[in-house]
Amino acid sequence: MKIFNKLVRDKIPDIIREGGGIPHTEILSAAAYITELDKKLDEEIAEYQESKELEELADAL
Repeated sequence: MKIFNKLVRDKIPDIIREGGGIPHTEILSAAAYITELDKKLDEEIAEYQESKELEELADAL
């Protein structure tokens, strides 16, 4: 089983179910959600700073 431990969007759990998998999800509190969004923003900015690719900068938006 793969463990991603990341925020998901775009109906990813539904896509996993459609493929026969069983997604394990957790609904975060508002404070925990903001914390995870901050982590994701840091990750995207670091990827842009390393690569300087506009595609990575667009991910930050």
